[in-house]
Amino acid sequence: MTHSPAPASLSPSSVSRRAALSRLGLGALAAGAPLSNLFAEEKPKHVLVRSSWQTVNIGDIAHTPGILRLLETYLPEAKISLWPSRVDNGVDELLMKRFPKLTIVQGGEALSNAFKECDFLLHGSGASLVAQRDVVKWSEKTGKPYGIYGITLPPKSSASTVEASQNALKETARVLSGADFVFFRDSVSLGFAKEIGTTCPIMEFGPDAAFATDLRDDASAEAFLKEHGLEEGKFLCCIPRLRYTPYWTIKENYKFDEVKHARNEELKEHDHKPLRDAIIAVTRETDMKVLLCPEDMTQMQVGKEMLYDKLPEDVLKKVAWRPNYWLTGEAVSTYVRSAGLFGNEMHSPIMCIGNGVPAIVCRWAEQTSKGFMWRDIGLEDWLFTLDNEDEVAQVAPTVLAMAKDPEAAKAKAAKAKAFVEKRQKETMGVLRERLGLA
Repeated sequence: MTHSPAPASLSPSSVSRRAALSRLGLGALAAGAPLSNLFAEEKPKHVLVRSSWQTVNIGDIAHTPGILRLLETYLPEAKISLWPSRVDNGVDELLMKRFPKLTIVQGGEALSNAFKECDFLLHGSGASLVAQRDVVKWSEKTGKPYGIYGITLPPKSSASTVEASQNALKETARVLSGADFVFFRDSVSLGFAKEIGTTCPIMEFGPDAAFATDLRDDASAEAFLKEHGLEEGKFLCCIPRLRYTPYWTIKENYKFDEVKHARNEELKEHDHKPLRDAIIAVTRETDMKVLLCPEDMTQMQVGKEMLYDKLPEDVLKKVAWRPNYWLTGEAVSTYVRSAGLFGNEMHSPIMCIGNGVPAIVCRWAEQTSKGFMWRDIGLEDWLFTLDNEDEVAQVAPTVLAMAKDPEAAKAKAAKAKAFVEKRQKETMGVLRERLGLA
């Protein structure tokens, strides 16, 4: 056997040097590239996450640790910075404890530096393209790419005329079309985006980031459960909600809304009677207890007025009411110790399914289309629209069935969780590809 000689321009010593450097992953240096270029190539990708909309709702809090966990899992080599709206009420400490490598960008100079240093803007989950103006600012100032992860459309509009509303939708479609990808957290939103002319090259269903939330405060949860005689696996959680969140009761300078308040008053009995019926059925027909708990700061009082105070005496003995607000970690630590959850909210069910806990969702038109994600992940049997009286009648029997057969309910939740995790991996794969990391 004969061997071709090395090219005349390369001595044996230079060949062996190049081979050795190549084996060390330093091929660029072996080829004669400047050392500065080599280090530039090794600089980690830097993602700026736009999220953290408010802290008065554990669901809004959950969006951020959810997306941060996904980035930690699927882009471990990337550097992550958070551009928040609000991280007060102890949320900044909560995030830094769970994600110690995270940089929280606050202040004009810090944001200016982030615009220079970051390679990609990732808009997190929300009720709409929440930070649309900031996405535009990023694009115009940097010319760098951006992506949208797990939102609902149409956006809530404050436009005073039909023409203004149409113009706002056109602008939203333009901004979405400029993204590298847009993942919608429900299929109804995906369809609407197409209707308004969005032409982004990648538009698909992508789960709300809150599914990935893994925050915990086990000590607080265990202390509360012990105090109220709630045993692991022997209770359900129930969350009340009015048609419109009465922010005027908890936020300074938030104007009282007479129209929304009237709507709340009109339907609060209608919207909570199915929950009361479920509580009564579960406590009388099983050995399960029920914990009334909040997702936002307004719901402790709603739960007291519309649920706890209207329950029969024999039922009250098996019902606990939480009088104070909690943060996401304690809530999740409580949910994972329960046999399931039901109620008029969305993000506590999301966090439950993300942790394999059964969850039943009641919704109405005022909550936008986000609830239809339950249909998208295979849980249509656990989704009820309270605007439909036929569905109202099915709430209590379905909750009772969940309480009577917790193993079957867990299996159903596990199947949905597996589907969500598959989509999470796939959607994060798209981000890796766009960053050149695939």
